[in-house]
Amino acid sequence: MKYVLISGGVVSGLGKGVTASSIGVVLKACGLRVTSIKIDPYLNIDAGTMSPFEHGEVFVLDDGGEVDLDLGNYERFLDVTLTKDNNITTGKIYQSVLEKERRGDYLGKTVQVVPHITDAIKDWVQSVAAIPVDGQEGPADVCVIELGGTVGDIESMPFIEALRQLSFSVGPDNFCLIHVSLIPVLGVVGEQKTKPTQHSVRELRALGLTPHLLACRSAEPLLQNTKDKLSQFCHVPVENILNIHDVPNIWHIPLLLRNQNAHHSILQQLNLLEKATSPALQQWTKMAETYDNITDSVKIAMVGKYVGLTDSYLSVIKALLHACVALSLRPSIDWIAASDLEDDSAKSTPQAYATAWETLKRANCVLVPGGFGDRGVKGMMLAAKYARENNVPYLGICLGMQISVIEFARSVLGLERANSVEFDAQTPNPVVIFMPEGSRTHMGSTMRLGSRRTLLQTPDCITSKLYVK
Repeated sequence: MKYVLISGGVVSGLGKGVTASSIGVVLKACGLRVTSIKIDPYLNIDAGTMSPFEHGEVFVLDDGGEVDLDLGNYERFLDVTLTKDNNITTGKIYQSVLEKERRGDYLGKTVQVVPHITDAIKDWVQSVAAIPVDGQEGPADVCVIELGGTVGDIESMPFIEALRQLSFSVGPDNFCLIHVSLIPVLGVVGEQKTKPTQHSVRELRALGLTPHLLACRSAEPLLQNTKDKLSQFCHVPVENILNIHDVPNIWHIPLLLRNQNAHHSILQQLNLLEKATSPALQQWTKMAETYDNITDSVKIAMVGKYVGLTDSYLSVIKALLHACVALSLRPSIDWIAASDLEDDSAKSTPQAYATAWETLKRANCVLVPGGFGDRGVKGMMLAAKYARENNVPYLGICLGMQISVIEFARSVLGLERANSVEFDAQTPNPVVIFMPEGSRTHMGSTMRLGSRRTLLQTPDCITSKLYVK
């Protein structure tokens, strides 16, 4: 197995996930089979119980695993079906080690971060990397590993040590490290600054890992003297310094990497030049260019609870984008905080109330995504009612679907107190109830999630007619 490790420096949120996905796309275009692993250094077992404000969207896999949103990028870019084990968290590692300790698997030894935690990380990476995710038999050729967080974070130290050991054990021909860093430009000086990247690489090398390639994020393309300076002080050849500058849409990133011969540098490091072919990205190029040339747009009102952070609804946005491109349209998403549509908002924040309703009324369609708790539910209900009464196309996902059921029951069926038992346990008309396997006390991994078979009891119902085909 060949490993490509993506680490990040200077600041978080540089786009390591998109970079890792794009590298996977280019390697796949070279005729290689690719799988992916995301490492998240937080102590949570998974992303399922975290607020979207904390960590962005929770992405749900086919096996029901609630994972980091970057795995959604991997699946969309690489056309693979990942499992919950492709997302490693500190919580999962410690849980597995402590379960072994309780069973007595360590035969009375003192359980420590080194070697027990680091061994568990290495074993997990190597076992998951061997699982095929592209529908073919046998393991992939390359496993792209993204290390979450920023180099120097205390919580990522065990993972960096484990990956250092892994790079040593698999050998230099089977391990390639790409460090994603920031090249800022100070407004006053206007000069591309390399010092943050120099410090980041120095810290990485002090921990025993030396990058083979640098992926530099910047607003504008890197100047040659900036590349020369980075090469000199970071001990990376100039041809291995990749520039991922801002582009019209993220589908251009694989093309940007291809144009800089990133695949050649990676394949050379992994000793795969003879096995790989020239990257075939014709369809990908067509997709990126098609989107750039679309002129017509459609206004979509997104009425949600977490609209302050667009990453909260990343998969919904990507699904809308793909659907719009298929219809030669550009999605124009207007974000509406559901609580701004409520009557209370008209008194407390009249300007926000007026703006929210004005935005809703000029939209071509309305989408209400998922969420938890009863905050903003009244506003979502008003949005669903407006859409129904004015024949505006409405899509409700998860909570949004439940909202439409409750609104219909109240407004059309006359069940004034119809509700979900999540919001009102005493409702006389429970139109949305807890599923039998759902827990009322534990939140993690207790919902019915993922791709699963549903048995319809009534063959002539509308749902059956829609889906059984």
